[in-house]
Amino acid sequence: MELSFPETDPTPIFDYFRSIHATELLTAAVSHLGVFRHLAAGPLTAGELKIRLAVQDRPFVVLMTALRAMGMVDADATGRLVLAPVAREHLVPGGAYDVSGYLGLGANNPSVLTMVERLRTNRPSGANTHTAGDPGTTHTFRDGVPSALDAEASARDSTLCLAGRARNVAPYLGARVRLPEARVLLDVGGGSGIYSYALLRTHPELQAIILDRPEVLKVAEECAEEWKVRGRVTFHPANLLEDPYPKADAVLFSNVLHDWDVPDCRRLVERAAGSLSKGGCVLIHDVFLNDAMDGPLPVALYSGLLFALSEGRAYSSAEYREWLQGAGLTPQPIVSTLVHCGVLTGRKE
Repeated sequence: MELSFPETDPTPIFDYFRSIHATELLTAAVSHLGVFRHLAAGPLTAGELKIRLAVQDRPFVVLMTALRAMGMVDADATGRLVLAPVAREHLVPGGAYDVSGYLGLGANNPSVLTMVERLRTNRPSGANTHTAGDPGTTHTFRDGVPSALDAEASARDSTLCLAGRARNVAPYLGARVRLPEARVLLDVGGGSGIYSYALLRTHPELQAIILDRPEVLKVAEECAEEWKVRGRVTFHPANLLEDPYPKADAVLFSNVLHDWDVPDCRRLVERAAGSLSKGGCVLIHDVFLNDAMDGPLPVALYSGLLFALSEGRAYSSAEYREWLQGAGLTPQPIVSTLVHCGVLTGRKE
């Protein structure tokens, strides 16, 4: 069955939307955390600066990756963090050409204050308060923390919102990923299922299992009818962190791992590898920071969005490769799709 592709590339739309986090992170660094004041006296190791900022590892990585991608912070030959020339001249308090006061005009902007809270608490939006009518977090399944994906209305709304991106990107995934030996594809955290459905359209012998929360799967079933693949799909309600995975020849994580912190990402990849048949593969379809963790800027800013809404962030290709290798899989070259995404495959030899 033929895939339908968008006539234009929507990537700039996503970039403009995510660029708000440049303002939030830079203003937080200048007006609330004092990043440039701490670095003004000289280079600091990441550990030293993290202690001075009084933040945990995940928010520190998100913030420093963004500042390095913006060209405000550099690393010296020993790997210590230093001020970039533009920051040393313009963002050190009291300097002749200091503009940090100007950035302070936005210091009390509600979105900036929300980001500051996220950086200081390392908790996603919706995780701190559980008032009546509050759906809770979208991507967190913890005891005592409500998930919006367990309530019918919020699960449907969230899944359909993300399906908009999937309709644009999934055709490229289906066209560029080859699974000639696979007969069963397990889509973990599959959401609308659209990424799997694109692969079904280009692999006539393939069957798919969509694993997600029960309310999410209601939307996935509707989308399967729309994509005309309903008879080739099984819907498997489960908690992706706790419940057993069905056996499969290929396991897909499409824009899923970035919702989780490092320990859970390792665990998810290991669980996926354990469900594979001999010669199977894990497909990580996501955005990728570079291995230096200083860009690209659009991905670093997207990391700010992921950080604010989930327990995760954007990860580098090196981090993903390490998790695949730790699970006994051999990483393959990344194949690009759309909107800064690509597919990193780990094969079970």
